[in-house]
Amino acid sequence: MQDTLADLKRGEKGIITDVSSSEIPLKLLEMGCLPGNEVELVQVAHYADPVYLNISGSHLAIRKETAGHILIEKVTNE
Repeated sequence: MQDTLADLKRGEKGIITDVSSSEIPLKLLEMGCLPGNEVELVQVAHYADPVYLNISGSHLAIRKETAGHILIEKVTNE
């Protein structure tokens, strides 16, 4: 099973690999949530929703449910 944005922990990074789900609003794609872009989980709100992300320098807050539809490959710290 592949990781999603919802699987990231605070401070972890990943590379977006797929955003083809119909559950992902077009607005997120327009704001840079595209395959190949790096994403970092900056903060999680109280009650774990929404999540606050840095996607290639842009800051976005999205629902955790939506984050679960965006596939990523985690970036390991070396």
